[in-house]
Amino acid sequence: MNKRFENKVVAITGGSEGIGLATAKLFAAEGAQVYVTGRRQDRLDEAVREIGNGAIGVQGDAANLADLDRLYERIQREHGKLDVVFANAGIAEGEPRPLGTIAAEDFDRLFGLNVRGLLFTVQKALPLLTAGGAVILNGSVAGSKGFPDQSLYNASKAAVRSFARSWTTDLKERGIRVNVVSPGGTETRLMRSYLDTRPGVEDMLKQIVPLGRLGQPDEVARAVLFLASGESSYIAGVELFVDGGSLAV
Repeated sequence: MNKRFENKVVAITGGSEGIGLATAKLFAAEGAQVYVTGRRQDRLDEAVREIGNGAIGVQGDAANLADLDRLYERIQREHGKLDVVFANAGIAEGEPRPLGTIAAEDFDRLFGLNVRGLLFTVQKALPLLTAGGAVILNGSVAGSKGFPDQSLYNASKAAVRSFARSWTTDLKERGIRVNVVSPGGTETRLMRSYLDTRPGVEDMLKQIVPLGRLGQPDEVARAVLFLASGESSYIAGVELFVDGGSLAV
């Protein structure tokens, strides 16, 4: 049986854990040559072993433009093309930050990765992206909500959704589709550490999700593969919520 991504080259930022790692595993199992980035070399090495199938790790921070250049220079050297970009790397607020407490460095850190880093992840990939390629941006239900004390994060994810609209029109002549996958609460290491220090938050999340549970990284990953595949060939500029119905109901 043919694999959906045989002979395809895929780049995933923030691919050493969580949703990025789960997505990398699925792409690799479907025949893709997968490149993943991560800031910590030890965790990246472990992720590459887990992904298998010839996956390649390129250490770097998606907020660092020189690191992005190194990623794409290697892909150019080894393959000369890129079929799919999953701009996944991002951070959330570590602590509640009401409007009156936000400092300039808070803004720079969060927007530096979630917005600036994501923008240049896609821009720097453009010379390599094949006609008909796919770009998937990792958003969040937070981009459509007004979660208290999280205005920086909420706004950064709203920007991601806006990028998909604009870039869909910017890239239409090349047939490159840009879409957003927006998870709700998902059972990742970072989410678990956040919930374990905030009693009651997990129960609250489950109460507002019609399916009554957190999502799993694989569930988001399958949505990413759908948006990257020919199965979604007439889907462009959309935001696909993978949130158990929390925004729709």
